[in-house]
Amino acid sequence: MIARSIRSSCFGSGRTDSHNVCVADLNCANPARCGRFLVAVLMAIGLWMPTSTLAASPMTVARGKKADAPKQPQVAVAPDNTVHLVYGLGDDVYHAISKDQGKSFSKPQKAFTCPNMSLGMRRGPRIVSSPAGPVVTAIGGPQGKGRDGDILAWRNSEGGEWKKLGRVNDVEGSAREGLHNMTSGAEGALWCCWLDLRDKKTELYVAKSSDGGESWDANRLAYRSPDGSICECCHPSIAAGAKGSIHLLFRNQLGGKRDMYVVTSEDGERFGDARPLSQMQWMLNACPMDGGMIAVATDQTVWSAYRQKDQLYLSDGRNEAALGRGEQPTIACLKNQPLVLWTKGRVGELMLRAGDAKPRRLGSDARDPVIASDVSGVFAVAAWEAISDEGTVIRVLPVP
Repeated sequence: MIARSIRSSCFGSGRTDSHNVCVADLNCANPARCGRFLVAVLMAIGLWMPTSTLAASPMTVARGKKADAPKQPQVAVAPDNTVHLVYGLGDDVYHAISKDQGKSFSKPQKAFTCPNMSLGMRRGPRIVSSPAGPVVTAIGGPQGKGRDGDILAWRNSEGGEWKKLGRVNDVEGSAREGLHNMTSGAEGALWCCWLDLRDKKTELYVAKSSDGGESWDANRLAYRSPDGSICECCHPSIAAGAKGSIHLLFRNQLGGKRDMYVVTSEDGERFGDARPLSQMQWMLNACPMDGGMIAVATDQTVWSAYRQKDQLYLSDGRNEAALGRGEQPTIACLKNQPLVLWTKGRVGELMLRAGDAKPRRLGSDARDPVIASDVSGVFAVAAWEAISDEGTVIRVLPVP
């Protein structure tokens, strides 16, 4: 009734929408005053909010307790803007898709089983888009629990089953630390990096696939610490440039310091010298289990988000900006703007900073967030574990 009374008394020949609310055709003596009155009414009945307060609510994709707890979500966006989400549940990997840029998701379906899958603390499945379909890798083995472990790959063709592909690491059991990452690059190439133990010390290795994960080239050593091992339990990350370059972020172990380094290959074959990102040096005789994340913007700027001591930083390789206290940062780019997502504590408030804007809170009781953008840098999708009385919940939110 309130909408009808506004229409008859104010808008004259106005139209009504599906809510029977007056729209357009402002035909009154004082349109500005009339418009303000309409806005006030719409706010009162919950049909309008000021743009500055509009925010999507996180979606729950999966939930469970104890042995049924879903863990370690990962996101990838295909060239057609289909959003792929995977997570682990025990030894099983589940998959869901979104056709509306992350605003809604299909019911997760079991994709495949990875025996004794490494899962938790940044261990778990990883997903990228390939011309042949989404490719997922996970680390597992006959024994598990660090006694063995290989990077195994699967691919899903549209409307088809998940097909098991080749093993990524070419020395059996060398990926048993369980920490790895993937990216897709120029001309459909796929890249995987991981902490490798083939030489009894923790080293950074990479492998490339040019056929959608069917096979993987001979493994390449990207970095070996002069002190023997890089940081043993901080996950590495990898990002690809537009012309075939790849960039790896990892935590080094050098002279008693656990600092973040980047190593780059311009052709995917030969790697240059690793360079430290932070001016701050972190003397630490332990692993912080926090490896940060790396991303490449559309202008080919290489952005890294990482932790040093109890502070987070953002770097473009030349300048370093402090983000404040936090843990487990992850990063994606919208056009040339970095989006950094992190938690305040191992489990805590989930924070997002877009470009130079003030960080904003996205959620609470969050753990191990991830964020991924589409290939054009138009939109991004964030996912994380939320810890509650319901157990573990996988939550997803489109950004911005």
